[in-house]
Amino acid sequence: MLNHFNFRRFGREVLLTNDFGMYAFLKEEEFRKFVTNKISCDDEYYQMLKNKLFVIDDPMELFSNETVSALREMKNYLFSSTALHIFAVTNACNLNCIYCQAKDKASNLGGYMTPEIGRKAVALALQSPSDSLTFEFQGGEPLLNFETIKAMIEYCEENKGKKDVRYTLVSNLIALSDDKLNYMAEHHVAVSTSLDGPCHVHDYNRRFRKGGSSFEYMEQGLQKLKERGISAGAIETTTRYSLSYPEEIVDTFHSHGLPGIFLRPLTPLGFAQADWESIGYSAEEFLVFYRKAFERILEINREGCWFPEQLSVYFLKKILHGFAYNYMELRSPCGASMGQMSYYYDGNVYTCDEGRMISESGNYAFRLGTVDNTYEELMQSPVCKTTAVASVLESLPACSDCVYQPYCGVCPVVTYAMEKDIFPKVPKGFRCEIYAGILDILFEKIRDGNEQTLGIFESWIREAM
Repeated sequence: MLNHFNFRRFGREVLLTNDFGMYAFLKEEEFRKFVTNKISCDDEYYQMLKNKLFVIDDPMELFSNETVSALREMKNYLFSSTALHIFAVTNACNLNCIYCQAKDKASNLGGYMTPEIGRKAVALALQSPSDSLTFEFQGGEPLLNFETIKAMIEYCEENKGKKDVRYTLVSNLIALSDDKLNYMAEHHVAVSTSLDGPCHVHDYNRRFRKGGSSFEYMEQGLQKLKERGISAGAIETTTRYSLSYPEEIVDTFHSHGLPGIFLRPLTPLGFAQADWESIGYSAEEFLVFYRKAFERILEINREGCWFPEQLSVYFLKKILHGFAYNYMELRSPCGASMGQMSYYYDGNVYTCDEGRMISESGNYAFRLGTVDNTYEELMQSPVCKTTAVASVLESLPACSDCVYQPYCGVCPVVTYAMEKDIFPKVPKGFRCEIYAGILDILFEKIRDGNEQTLGIFESWIREAM
């Protein structure tokens, strides 16, 4: 008996996947025999298909401990409550990035979270049943409202009880001072900055309002963080200008001693959506960039340096180990509300960071409530429930029969921004094509079976855990 599966042709072979995250490559003639249910236990690939749950001898096998465990591992994030809480403490910023997702031409900048609202936001976040929480301070530029961040951390430390709370801060580092460095070191605040590549790429994308090089501030700030022993990472955003420099961008991350790179496509929100014609690109153009960068990353790893591409790590963990990291965009349903919440400076609470960003244009479709609500009230919100329903890949027509469905995810906010509906209407959209293209690259490497490459993949997964 054949179990449910999806497939796509891969050169002269056929790739099969199932809901348990298992995959298999079959030759064309093997696939024809399989799909017509003419295989027998004497076929050399029969046992492989049975072990991977593509073939079952008894329908009751679908309810065995093996299948239950496999599905539980792929959906493990559903057994935890909201762990990531993002506090946008201001929408003011000292940069004018050409792709800013957190504002658009209609935004009113200069709002700051008060310490009172900040403490209420923390009290609400602490109501999450999760024993381990991450509090992430964002903006705008959060260092411009550091006094409120201090008030929130101090309130949390006094009231967190037995919860383990980790603090992170996302900053361009321009407003970094010795006093702020001392405080972050004392309270173990990890920092993530933005690095878009070599100086000319970074400064083109991330423009300092007062003139000068934002790259130099970032570089100086990174050095100060390292000297104080503060955990620091960086994220990259790819614009049309970036597409010409894949290897240079990778080398810039590597030369700055950063623990890998996340090759991130533009998200069509805010200015990125408004100015898409000048800074955006097609999925095909991004994938050409990604493939060149990915090959450079593999080359660095072959030279003996552990240097992963983080988006591929999230995929590979599912593909090779059948286990899903709690990465919000690659969940089904997505992590909106159930995995993360976003608290804006004015006290409004949103399903996610993207939901908060879209409110800058005056659209509050993804608002759950305010910091005066309880956690239970927010989780019972129709917005929370609708967003969850809209992101279950197994029930979305454009996703349910896709071979990459077990490994992928959708963002209802991005769908809403692009299609004015939280349910995808246009199959194979921009983000879909990018994810599918990256998975094509990964499965090409897996199918080729190069031991060194597969060993690199395993090291990425092992060290990232």
